[in-house]
Amino acid sequence: MKFLLTIALAFLLSATAFANGNDHHGTPAAAEWTIDAAHSSVKFNIRHFFTPVPGTFERWSGAIHFDPENLAGSKIDVTIDVSSVNTQNTRRDEHLRDPDFFEVTTWPEMTFRSTDIRAAGDNEFIATGELTIRDVSKTIELPFRLLGVMDHPMRENTLVAGFEANTSLSRLEYGVGSGSFVQTAVVGEDVNIDIFLEVTRTK
Repeated sequence: MKFLLTIALAFLLSATAFANGNDHHGTPAAAEWTIDAAHSSVKFNIRHFFTPVPGTFERWSGAIHFDPENLAGSKIDVTIDVSSVNTQNTRRDEHLRDPDFFEVTTWPEMTFRSTDIRAAGDNEFIATGELTIRDVSKTIELPFRLLGVMDHPMRENTLVAGFEANTSLSRLEYGVGSGSFVQTAVVGEDVNIDIFLEVTRTK
């Protein structure tokens, strides 16, 4: 599956409705969860010759409206600061930020905004939405799992939950890699993405 971002009119209507507490069908919005960034991560790896090279994005934000009993009112909206890419190699990270790859001065963010969330099994879900990277937007399906929900042991009247999403995308479909980097002998085409979210909300 090609995945771990122009907004369609349907999304604009949905976003406006959520701002008013309802989706565009009049369904009440699901409860909003606050992301605990200290215990969450957006990670990736991509092949260099034969070996996967790992990396992460250090700065990102999101709005998570989710209730498995109200999927029609659930929504995911995530924005990633592409300049925060970190592969533990300064020279490589600077190269990823330049026009050969992300060109962050022109396209500083990548986004994923869901338009539909449906169940796919026990605690398994699929979010359909629009992923924008650079100047390319594509509708994709992002499978994710609800890892659990419990009373927060350190915060009164608070719930804590966990989510995990794993997928892959073709960097070439989003124009990430120009010139000699269009070739995949050195840098692979598929990027594997792992997203882990810890979230909280008041009961």
